[in-house]
Amino acid sequence: MAELPARVDNFRLVTADGYAKELYRYKDAPAIVLVMGGAGKMDTVGPELAKLEAGYAAKGVEIFVVNSNPKDTREAMLADAAKYGFKSPILQDDLQLVGGQIGATTVGQAFVVDPKTMKIAYTGPISSEAVDAVLAGKAPAVAQVAVKGAAISFPDRAPARKAEFAKISYSHTIAPLIEEKCIACHQQGGIAPFGFDGYEKVKTFAPMIREAVRTDRMPPWDPDPHVGKFADDKSLSGEQIKTLVNWIEAGAPRGEGDDRLANVKHVAPEWPLGKPDLIVDIPKFTVPATGYVDYQYPTVPNPLKEGQWLKAATAKVSQRQAVHHILSGVIAEGQTQKGMQNWGGGVGGYTVGMESTVAPKGIGSWIPAGGEFAYQMHYTPFGKEAVSAEQIGLYFYKDGEKPELIMRETPLVNQFITIPANDPAHKEVAYFNFPKDAILHTAVVHAHYRGTYSKLEIMDPSGKRETILNVPFYDFNWQRMYEFAKPIEIKAGSKVIATYVYDNSKRNPANPDPNKEIVWGDQSFEEMFYTSLRYRWKDETVEKQTNYDQLLNQTRLMGMMDSNFDDKLQKVELRGQFAQLAAAPGAFEMADANKDGGIDQGELEGVLKMMQSMRRPAAQPAATTTAPAKTQGGQ
Repeated sequence: MAELPARVDNFRLVTADGYAKELYRYKDAPAIVLVMGGAGKMDTVGPELAKLEAGYAAKGVEIFVVNSNPKDTREAMLADAAKYGFKSPILQDDLQLVGGQIGATTVGQAFVVDPKTMKIAYTGPISSEAVDAVLAGKAPAVAQVAVKGAAISFPDRAPARKAEFAKISYSHTIAPLIEEKCIACHQQGGIAPFGFDGYEKVKTFAPMIREAVRTDRMPPWDPDPHVGKFADDKSLSGEQIKTLVNWIEAGAPRGEGDDRLANVKHVAPEWPLGKPDLIVDIPKFTVPATGYVDYQYPTVPNPLKEGQWLKAATAKVSQRQAVHHILSGVIAEGQTQKGMQNWGGGVGGYTVGMESTVAPKGIGSWIPAGGEFAYQMHYTPFGKEAVSAEQIGLYFYKDGEKPELIMRETPLVNQFITIPANDPAHKEVAYFNFPKDAILHTAVVHAHYRGTYSKLEIMDPSGKRETILNVPFYDFNWQRMYEFAKPIEIKAGSKVIATYVYDNSKRNPANPDPNKEIVWGDQSFEEMFYTSLRYRWKDETVEKQTNYDQLLNQTRLMGMMDSNFDDKLQKVELRGQFAQLAAAPGAFEMADANKDGGIDQGELEGVLKMMQSMRRPAAQPAATTTAPAKTQGGQ
């Protein structure tokens, strides 16, 4: 029989239903069972798997199905799960790196793993005796048993293929791959802690590279490769991953040829988009060594004497460890209320991984003259006091290349989120109702330490839903703007739905305190549900401006609470301060003016006005920063 590996190496795989699982997060389980699957080939193992779940789920045993058959679709595997009644996560090992490493050969083969050592205690048919032995801290009586079932082909394990991997050229294959996918960060002055400046550095970090690739931490690109296509995709292709991992496992041979990483000096440019048309200096701030810092909201006088069309922006951050993010907006001339809710369009921003934003060709955002540029600064102490001084570079359309179309931006949020203590998978949902036809260009997903998953869907007026972005494993350390390779058309009356899942359990290594119930808040130890959308109205041009943002934003509150997407709020859906409508006798019935059993959009706006009238006067509405037509003012 095949020789077993010394241990099961860590990995992260996406499940058939689009989530992600990382093996070493389950080190606290009493036992782990990996069962090899295969679409349409589980007549024997399917019922046995369901029986194993019934007997051991309550004991904390973690059971996973590993599907190392690249041709099997996720849908086919989910169909098998429904057919046989097993509920274990189905891990899609499309590249066969996991099945190959543990020595899998057959559908139905089970691997019982001792989480304390990550060693394989048993492999063979599903065996409750083997699981019981590991639970008792003993070795199973028999470590290996032959399995009858469909064979799984692992071409890369063949001796001839192993010989080929040893011949992979560092000079012609590995160095160019690293230059293409890694050097942007791993270079002198880059945001990574070290640079890849030659073979010796790559060789030194080869084990770390293998682990980072197998656990999908590097390159930092979170979208599910099976959902949508994106411009400027930072991920490694499947073939690139296999090439890199197999080269490392072959000993990372140097081979013949030049070392481009050593011969070409890679230095991060001061301004990656070139010299800006305008550089804005954000006021300096002293970040303390410890504690936490309230969000800062500095403003800078807008130096523009004439309005400009913004094409791109990039941030230069002096203290990367201290600055988590920068958001921005325009406070229009004469605007007296300067809170963030009153800001106009953005003028650049920053998070790690999203230092620059560039509008598609022919599309721009209008920045008026005068007023102020306003910023939201999220600083995070990192052990020593630091003075942070940031700059934002702005790039405008030049004369003769004015945009034809206008980019809009707004956040899809849910400020009513409430995450129970010790909940490993708490789900929250919110939506926008788009009042007119629109074109969606980008999305930015944002949560804090407990955020672990996000999804963006479109529900058309008929109720049909399509997932356009799936983030199986959200990583708080990296924030990306995902630009759709082909902009997404949104029909009037459609909902754009965001889903977030939060892990508030002890298995989340980033969790500050799993024993606390968590609600919305600015600080990283609190939580957010925030998806920023950049879009344009389909019938809007610079010459014919038809801004429907106010109509769109009016649906935000409904979308935070309407969990069944029927555009009405029932008593059980009311959240936050609106829950008093359900608690106070007669309040809900009074709000439901048409007596149809739910509070619709118009009725909700009436409730909101009533609540506002009972408080102090509301802030004046946000400035619209209306852009001039191209014929006005030479713009």
